[in-house]
This record gives sequence, C-alpha cells and structure tokens, in this order.
Amino acid sequence: MHGPAPFSSESLVSEPLPAPLICFSHLRWDFVTQRPQHLMKRFAAERRVFFWEEPIACDHPLPYLEYHPFPADNIIALRPRVPHWWGREQVEAGLRDLLDMLVATSMPVDPVLWFYTPMMTGFAGHLRSSLVVYDCMDELSAFAFADPLLVEREAALIARADVMFTGGYSLYEAKCDRHDAITPFPSAVDVAHFAAARGGVAEAEDQRGIAGPKLGFYGVIDERIDLNLIDAIAATRPDWQIVMVGPVVKIDPATLPRRANIHWLGNRHYDELPAYLTGWSVALMPFAINAATRFISPTKTPEYLAAGKPVVSTPIVDVIRHYGDLSGVAIAADAPAFVAACEVALAPEGAWRDEADALLAATSWDRTFAGMKAKMLPRRIPVAPAIHPAGRRAHYDALVVGAGFAGSVLAERLAAGSGKRVLVIDRRPHIAGNAFDHHDAAGIMVHRYGPHIFHTNSDDVFAYLSRFTKWRGYEHRVLASVRDKLVPIPINRTTLNTLYGLNLHDDAATAAFLMARAEPREIVTSEDVVVAAVGQELYETFFRGYTRKQWGLDPSELDKAVTARVPTRTNTDDRYFGDRHQAMPLNGYTAMFENMLDHPNITVQTGVDYADCDVRADHLVYTGPIDEYFGHRFGPLPYRSLEFRHETHDVAQFQPVAVVNYPVPDVPYTRITEYKHLTGQTAPRTSISYEYPQAEGDPYYPIPRPENQALYRRYAALADGLPDVSFVGRLATYRYYNMDQVVGQALATYRRLAPDLVPMIDRVTVAA
Repeated sequence: MHGPAPFSSESLVSEPLPAPLICFSHLRWDFVTQRPQHLMKRFAAERRVFFWEEPIACDHPLPYLEYHPFPADNIIALRPRVPHWWGREQVEAGLRDLLDMLVATSMPVDPVLWFYTPMMTGFAGHLRSSLVVYDCMDELSAFAFADPLLVEREAALIARADVMFTGGYSLYEAKCDRHDAITPFPSAVDVAHFAAARGGVAEAEDQRGIAGPKLGFYGVIDERIDLNLIDAIAATRPDWQIVMVGPVVKIDPATLPRRANIHWLGNRHYDELPAYLTGWSVALMPFAINAATRFISPTKTPEYLAAGKPVVSTPIVDVIRHYGDLSGVAIAADAPAFVAACEVALAPEGAWRDEADALLAATSWDRTFAGMKAKMLPRRIPVAPAIHPAGRRAHYDALVVGAGFAGSVLAERLAAGSGKRVLVIDRRPHIAGNAFDHHDAAGIMVHRYGPHIFHTNSDDVFAYLSRFTKWRGYEHRVLASVRDKLVPIPINRTTLNTLYGLNLHDDAATAAFLMARAEPREIVTSEDVVVAAVGQELYETFFRGYTRKQWGLDPSELDKAVTARVPTRTNTDDRYFGDRHQAMPLNGYTAMFENMLDHPNITVQTGVDYADCDVRADHLVYTGPIDEYFGHRFGPLPYRSLEFRHETHDVAQFQPVAVVNYPVPDVPYTRITEYKHLTGQTAPRTSISYEYPQAEGDPYYPIPRPENQALYRRYAALADGLPDVSFVGRLATYRYYNMDQVVGQALATYRRLAPDLVPMIDRVTVAA
C-alpha cells in the first residue's frame, strides 16, 4: 500500500468551516463533569460551542441571557434568566426569542443542535439547523420530578433528529426501534486523569485525617443512591470509613444516614477526584435498583478502574454487561452480599488491574468522540454511495486487511461468532501470512517465510486452533555452531560441558559455574541481561554476533526484552521452548487457515492491496503496518526484514535438528532450517533455507528501542481516535508477538468488539 490510508473516521465529516454547535443540557457546565463536558470540550477544539442551560427564575421583568465563558474549555455557557412569575408558555416564548437573537447575531451558518434533554425542543424545535443530534444519556422520564411532557417531547425529538446516540446498551435496546440511525456509545474514561490516583497525587486534605480503611463513592447523590444500603454497610462494619463525595440533589439532606463512620464531604471538582480516590481501598457504586437506574451506564465504573481501585456495585444492568466478568468488579444485590464483596475487595488477588487496563484501553472519550463524528450524517440529505464501474459497490459488515493469524482469527470469529459478512483481503497471493507453507518442487513441505513452530501455555488458544487442525507432537530443539561444535541453545548444562570440556553433574554445580562468570549490573539493555546472567565470554560466544546480524545493532543498543526471551538452564533440558502445548499442525499451517476461513459468511481475495480495495464496510480490522495506514504521517517505523535462500539437497538429512544457529559474525546468515524435522516427512531428499537479516524488504520485526516506541505511541494515539478500526497483530501494534500471542490478542479484540456488534444503519465508506 502506498500513500495515505483511504479509511479514516476523520474524513467522514470534513467541514472547512465547521458549523457552530448549541448543546441543550439539563446539567450545568460547572456542576459535575459528565458525558456532556467530555464531548463538548472536544467539539470546542474545532468549532464554536454554546452550552445552553436550564433557565433560572429571577426578579427582573424581562428575560435575558447570561454569558459565562470558560476559557480553559473554550466553551460559552448560556444561562437564561426569566421572571419568576411566568408560566410555561411565557417562559418558552421568552427563551425562543433569546435563542433566535443568539443565532441571528452569532451564527453565520445553520448550527448543529445537540440535545441532552428533549424538554428544550419546546423553544428550540423551530430552529433551522445543519444537523440535529439527540444524545440520550439517561432515561430522564424515570427520574424524580420528571416533567409529564418529557415522553411526548422525546418522541418529537426522535422524529426530527438526524442521528441518535444512547449512553449505554440498555438504553439502546429500549429505543433501537424508534430511530433508523441510532448507535450506543457507553460511558468512556479519561484514563490518564484517574490513573494519577495510583500514586501520582497526594490524598485530599479533608480526607487525609480519616483513619481506617476508606470505601468511597463520588457522584450526584439523589434518588438513585441506596441510602439504606450505605447505612447497613456502615452499621455492619464500624471499622470501615464510608466516604461520600458529591452534591445532594432532589432529596432532603436530612434523610442521609448519619453515623460516625459515614463522611458526607459535599461536591468536589472533577480535577480533585483523583486526590480522593488515591486514599480509598475500595470504590463503591451503591445504586438503588429502581426505575431511575434501570438504564444507567455509570461513567464512574471505568473511572474507578482507571484509578486502580476494585469496585463493588449493586446489580446495574450495564455494569454487569460491560464489567461483570472482570475480577476487579464485584456485583452484590443486598447489604450482606455487599459487605462480603467489600471484604474480598479489600485484599484483591491476581493481576486484576492488568485485565481492567486492557479493557479500558478501548474506552477513551477520544474514541467515543471520533465514533460519534463518524455517525453525524444528515438523514434528510441522502449520501449517494460510490459506484463501481461494474455496478454498485459491495457492502460487508467487516473488512479484514491481512489473512495471517490476526486477520483470519478475527474474520472467523466475526463470521461464526456474530454472523457478520466479512471480506478478507491480502496483498500477497496466498492466505496464512508469514506462516504460509507449501510443498516445493521436491515434494517437501517448507515454510516460505522461515520456520514457524507453534507453542503456547494457553489452553484457550490451543483449544481454539484445534477446531481447525489436528496436531503432530513436536518439541523444538536448536543447536548453535560455535568453535567447530554443535551445542544446545538455550545454554544448558550440556552446552557448558561440551564447550569447556567439563563434567558438571547437577543443577547446583552448573549454577555455581555460571554465577562465577556472571557480572552483576543494572538491567537496561539486551547486553545487560545476558552478561548479568552468564558473563562476558558466553555473551560474546552466543549472543553478540547473532544479535548484531539479526537486528543490525549491538545488543547494548537494544531493549532488554530482546535477549530476555531466551532462558539459561542449569539442567540438560535441550528443548527450545518449555510451553505446555508444543505441536505442529498435522497438515500444515495453510491447511489450518483454509479451514478457519471456510465459512459461508467469509469472502477471501488474495493479491489485493488495501489501497485498491473498493468496497464498503461497517468495521475495519487492520493488521498491516500502522505507520503505513496513516501514510507515514510522522515518518516510517523501523523494522528488520529477512531474505530466504531455499535449497533442496540429495540427502535424507542435512543437519541433526530443525534449526542450527550461526552466531559467529563472519557467517552472513543467522540460521539454517531443515523442514522435514518440523513436518515429520520422510523422503530421500531434503529442503532447507538460509536466513539473511536485512534492513530493507517486507517488515518482519519491530526494532525495540525507546525512540521507536515513542514514535509508535504517536501513531497509536491516532488509532485510538478511530472506533471503527481495530488495529491487531505484530505490525499494527508494533510489537513482536509469538503466534499464540497474536491469536490471543485477536480473540481478546473480538471479545471487546462483540458487545458492540449491533446492526449498523450508517454504512462507512472504506475506499473512494
């Protein structure tokens, strides 16, 4: 692929001079930071944004409009003032006049109208607009003191809106049949902001003096909070301190439970929240189960997790749906269960934060914002699809770019797991990516792109691939050619005895030998890893020359992860890998991929470059180089490439094992592979390949250096803003993965996508 990527959510809404936006909200801009604030601040970076708030009754005989600028957010909050003796009709007539004057004096083009409350259509429904958006973040009709007109006005707003969003999947399910361009966008999170609570911020001064385990909540305290539950927790565990941060609204403060270990701290600014979170041992979500909470998708769930806090929640539907499987989130239906869950959460076990962080990686407000923009197309102005010379362009639910492990696994899951129509393309003339194998002219099955040996400790990955292949048991062994000897690699007791003419007879003696040569040092580079473990001589013998050839860099210039992958053993285990599952596909990798892609919902086209693919798709799975997707906007990411020289010899066996490494610097290749060892074939002839690392050619290995990771992170930030694109695999995430890790990443990506795979009405143009 050459040139800029043809698929970008940003390109779908291209406005030289974006229309101004008026956001009609039932929440005040500076009350609490919620969904409107996160989204409108992002819109304000590209266009003028006016935030119209609910009117305030006053003693003045005429209505007027207060302008409250918030320069840090680039937002102007508008606070209408109306005479307190006016009735509804007078109020709405006065607000209509104020709004008309605002548009006439401040807006050269028709504005975007963005509604959070349908009630404001009473005075804003007449306005000309470039687009009408209804972002239904809550079921307001179920809230306390809801206006009886709300249901009627929501119906009118839905009928007029060009596009409709919901704040969660429960709301989507309740309203999906009411609009033909509705999409769920659940609560997102500013991970970096709340991650400060993991140790980067001092605890809030008014909370610091509260002694004992602190279990906390922040948010609006209203009819959605189960006050009896809070009281029961505090009564059951008087040694716990319950910290409640947030404004009390719509309920009488006198009804709040009062105990020595319950602390009502009042409202706090969004910027202050990490300072409170940092002192909590457990984050609480004590919501009442009632009509007001039936459809909520609390933003605080991902915020608590980003702060590194275990969460205990009552059974809110969307919390269970999105977070119920996380080990860091507990669901409890009554007070005894809630207390018990808190007791467990006070001593959390396992790597639950890693699990939560992986989920949160795809839950940013930037992604939500970009996803919404991609959907902001006027319904009343039909967009004609591009026409292929042969007729109307084909449409698919998903386009998968790359038919290697990442792409094929996701294609199979989208088709078989979610019933989606999938097109898989690959620029190469075959499927299976770098794992492609085939029979050469001598009838020997060879791996065109070098040896691929499957090994994994993941039962799930092995079970998944076993759906598409039977296996041949195979334990990989590698020898290194040094000092005219072939010795096992990784270094083990046999290696040392052979190389030095020793008779090390047990693990202890071998460990002592290595320890005597090890040179303790701070572990920063690949050189440090090896020298600290086995000393300078063995480093020079086995690692330095091989690494310099493989990477074109000295180990002292490479990240420590490069050589940390290769262990040093004190026993005689000469297997290259120690994984629980070690096997080769019985009929080869290509046959396994053919089975994987053999589904009626999957279409495969090889020899097709992404830049030349002329189809429409709702979602893109991209497994190519991420820098190439973005047209190398920040410059190319560095890779090492490989060249292979394949040969056939008239001997039954060329070498004693499948792979022999050549770490000496004066041999230009790094290793020789004989494939019959891998496949178990018997034949009078044998086929081998020589492997020559090089700087130019197809990208194989991301070069692990800090500056390269910094460059990748710039591309990853762009990718984070494209919710309709999944970047998966080695090249798309600029990381070296084993085959099983790529499969695991693809399966995890599908699990994240699966809840979002609802019918998509707006079709996304993949290539013009």
